[in-house]
Amino acid sequence: MAGAQLSPRDSVSTDMTALAATLERDAELMLRVREGDQTSFALLLNRHRGPVVHFLYRMVLNQSVAEELGQEVFLRVYKARGNYEPTAKFTTWLFRIATHLALNWLRDGKAEKSQESIDDAADEGRPRELPDRSQTVEQKLVQEARLGEIRAAIEALPARQRSAVLMHKYEEMEYAQIAKALGCSESGVKSLLFRAYETLRVRLAHMAKEGV
Repeated sequence: MAGAQLSPRDSVSTDMTALAATLERDAELMLRVREGDQTSFALLLNRHRGPVVHFLYRMVLNQSVAEELGQEVFLRVYKARGNYEPTAKFTTWLFRIATHLALNWLRDGKAEKSQESIDDAADEGRPRELPDRSQTVEQKLVQEARLGEIRAAIEALPARQRSAVLMHKYEEMEYAQIAKALGCSESGVKSLLFRAYETLRVRLAHMAKEGV
């Protein structure tokens, strides 16, 4: 019927169908890559490069290193194309590679030599929050300071806890996906997240007192 609106239930169903189609499309593209289709690889690269590099930046805190690791992620995907089987979501496989590379880089101690501050990286491709025109200058400064505190608190977490939080909170990945990416059990993921969120709750407790 012309002009008919979708009910909330229909809307959710439509969204889930679209999500399933996207996941199937990723697997389909990767199967084509396995057969040597360069165009399909370019499509996967264009679709997922941004989220992967952003995730890597939040892990290593260095934009240039995140870009380099992002290239290595997709290089490894391409090299492993012959063994690809669509038994898991493509993004799960992708973030498993990204997490492995980030943790290895951090473990090598390179982070101490080239860690960037949040402010220094602001102009190097990291997404910024759009300003709220309804806020006063003072309110915007306070909000930016609080967001900076939250980011700094997350960045101060141990590497595996930080990666779990980033995948859970920002990439909206399920426990099972995070578990596969980190190479641990779902209960292990829940334990990592519990410790991480408890640490964040303590470190950011003053914000709750301020009514944030």
